[in-house]
Amino acid sequence: MSPSSTAIRRAIEAYLGRHPGERDALAGLLAALNRPVDATARTALPGHITCSAVVVDRQGRVRHIGHRANGGLTLTPGGHIEPEDRTLLAAALRTVSEVAGLGPGTLCLTRQLLGSPIDINVHDIASNAAKGDPAHRHYDFCYAFHLVGEEPATFPLQDEEVSAARWLTQPGVTSPTLRAKILAAGLDGKPEPVNASALIHDGNGRYLLHLRDHKPGEIWESGAFALIGGGRTHDDESLEGTLLRELSEEVPDLALKDVKPYAVEAASSIDGLSVPVQVFAGRWRGNPDRLTLHEGVLLRWFTVDELDRLRLHPATRNLIRQHTAENPPGSEPTAAPPVWDGGSQVVLNGVGVHLHIEDAEGRVLLGLRHPESKYAGDTWHYLAGRCEQESALACLVREAREEAGLVIDPADVELAHVVHVVDAPGGPPLMQLVFRAHRWEGAAEVREPDKCLTWQWWPQHDLPDRIVSYTRTAITAIAEGRPYSQLGW
Repeated sequence: MSPSSTAIRRAIEAYLGRHPGERDALAGLLAALNRPVDATARTALPGHITCSAVVVDRQGRVRHIGHRANGGLTLTPGGHIEPEDRTLLAAALRTVSEVAGLGPGTLCLTRQLLGSPIDINVHDIASNAAKGDPAHRHYDFCYAFHLVGEEPATFPLQDEEVSAARWLTQPGVTSPTLRAKILAAGLDGKPEPVNASALIHDGNGRYLLHLRDHKPGEIWESGAFALIGGGRTHDDESLEGTLLRELSEEVPDLALKDVKPYAVEAASSIDGLSVPVQVFAGRWRGNPDRLTLHEGVLLRWFTVDELDRLRLHPATRNLIRQHTAENPPGSEPTAAPPVWDGGSQVVLNGVGVHLHIEDAEGRVLLGLRHPESKYAGDTWHYLAGRCEQESALACLVREAREEAGLVIDPADVELAHVVHVVDAPGGPPLMQLVFRAHRWEGAAEVREPDKCLTWQWWPQHDLPDRIVSYTRTAITAIAEGRPYSQLGW
């Protein structure tokens, strides 16, 4: 399937963002995209899109070829787009392989350009009677790559079109406009990671893996388990910034601790392009079922012994085994012992979050807990949950969505009351935070029938008899404007 007009327009606008003075020169290209024909087809007239590549080796030299069809001119490799080329970048990779003898696996993206064209050149092509081609115009998208190794394995050149291939220094690049852009970009030929991923572990021998969507030809490692991560963008100041952005987009509730660079993993893109990935190691000990996952199928903990049962890239499997060997389960420092101060032991307090919302009539929303619930069975209670490895607000937003299908913006929430509770003599103390949401989306519905049977709005002056005691206390205190209460002490 040929590159879409939408994707081509995005590439053009990204390019013009760096070179705004070339908009007039590309007016014909933009007009071509408005026509009801495929602008990438070589039959499209009066002009069509082609692709080429700048390949820079470790010495900073640029690959050039001699074009037989252009009177032996020495140019960077390029050619027409074929129907099977998914993207313009894929077309550039194919042409490099065919006419310049460099396979996709020998190339990687550059940090300076990433997947954006370094140049969009407009030039006229003379008629060719032998091929039956009239005079027309080429809109050539040129992409930049670094050579991965010192001396790449080469493919046979396309003899009918290419007379020779050689490396030229950057000042010797034959196209003046391309030469200026190459020098300005600072392409030094040194490959470096432009992707980042997270090796997430719990310190006890478990690793969090992400099951990707099964979309062959669209995403990397389709339908397999992998590390969470993604590609760098021009807005990312660093690879660590790339990782944190990807985590916020894919799993916004997941907060890693002690994130540090760990290793560089070799991967391949859908098009076979070499992709060095900076892997960061970080610790997390939460329940993945409680996380909001915006991409992929699921997140699960696995031990090293389970890896061979998974569809998993060998490099990722070896990386996890290496990390386990270097960080044996239980090797991390254990929690500090309880602190004694004047005879009183310092203990951890559990933290719960609760949602207080009122309808237009001032009624408060409560849920009837399932009779077999471990806590307060067959009793009315706030929408609530326990904080895991997450902020209290993130917990509230998650619980509201999971339990009742309510969508809440943290900006519309305020802390309304705190109840410090001991449910039973000698039991663990609990700090129950009650948040009031002023706005929300959706109508409350039962999403977890094993926990809640129904949701109902109750007048605050006529609450049900069977209600959790601190819930009643909190509702009364909020109505009276009191911020704190305690029960069971």
